Amino acid sequence: MKIVLAYSGGLDTSVILRWLIEQYQAEVIAYCANLGQEEELIGLEEKARKLGASKCIVEDLTEEFVRDYIYPMLRAGAIYENQYLLGTSIARPLIAKKQVEVARKEGADSLAHGATGKGNDQVRFELAYAALAPEFKVISPWREWGFQGREDLIAYARKQGIEVPVSREKPYSMDRNILHISYESGVLEDPWQEPPQDLFRLTKSPEEAPNIPEVVELEFEEGNCVGVNGEKKSPVEILKSLNRLGAKHGIGRIDIVENRFVGIKSRGVYECPGGTILYFGHRQMETITLDREVMHLRDSLIPKYAELIYNGFWFSPERYFLQAAFDQSQRFVTGTVRLKLFKGQLYTLGRKSPYSLYNPKLATMEADQGAYDPKDATGFIKLQSLRLRTAAQSYKGLFGLGRSHS
Repeated sequence: MKIVLAYSGGLDTSVILRWLIEQYQAEVIAYCANLGQEEELIGLEEKARKLGASKCIVEDLTEEFVRDYIYPMLRAGAIYENQYLLGTSIARPLIAKKQVEVARKEGADSLAHGATGKGNDQVRFELAYAALAPEFKVISPWREWGFQGREDLIAYARKQGIEVPVSREKPYSMDRNILHISYESGVLEDPWQEPPQDLFRLTKSPEEAPNIPEVVELEFEEGNCVGVNGEKKSPVEILKSLNRLGAKHGIGRIDIVENRFVGIKSRGVYECPGGTILYFGHRQMETITLDREVMHLRDSLIPKYAELIYNGFWFSPERYFLQAAFDQSQRFVTGTVRLKLFKGQLYTLGRKSPYSLYNPKLATMEADQGAYDPKDATGFIKLQSLRLRTAAQSYKGLFGLGRSHS
């Protein structure tokens, strides 16, 4: 039996690697996707081999991750439950895809992941496996073994001599990539408890951010950010530079209680500086380039699209269908947005586009030389109010219609 394990080097997958070898008497290949974890990747291959992996494959996927996963998601304006920018969710389909490719190349017959039995990631990994490689056996240790929680894993790791970056004092579950860092568990399981300041690894607190604001210009082409402050850059370079800038000014800290796909409410704390800037800037670019009805229809579809990503349906017919619609909407989302960053906040200073639908001759409060005749609004309002007047007469004050509030 040969297993390819989605391996991060953290507590869970370190224990899982050793457990798979003991439990299944199998050869285990550790696969790690480099999605921008930075220092977390140092010594990963050596650690995996010490734990018994026959091979450890670390593959740099950052460019593909930003270009083919993060940017399409940003073009759609995706945000889950109006707060979460889906940093962990969007990484799982790419990891699963590459894990499948490695398994086929190495002649493996099984895939394994380190997602817990209560979380979303088990669903995300396994739905991706099902869509891409239904022939493989899937092993989910958290649904098989006798460990009851992270305390048990920490104890097992110490007994086995496994070095892990958590302790009983700081038992946080952390996931990092170029888009964000997420934190769960430990003191964060109390939604009334403020996150400890030493939890955050990327961003300054707004109180400690510079007292002088900073201005940044983002250049967009067809919904994609292609330049910062007049300099064209690759998607990865853009996100890295905005991460540094946003972190410096305390941008992108998110603390939410979200609804997991499995039916549990979970408190998560996130740092997403560059993604927050891109999301905000993209939205401002759309305000002058998107037709009203297209924008409103697109906005009505965002919750469904975000839910598909969150729940693990990236490789689904409906996600591809929605992506095509969103990408069509972005044909003229081109231009420049100027933003101010200050003490954890973003402010719009200006926006311009060669495809701007903003017409100052129509918008002006002054005389507009006949571009718009206010008298035309009389018939417009009369027709729009026809059904309301009819309802008021027919319902005779029921449901609050037609009642006097004097």
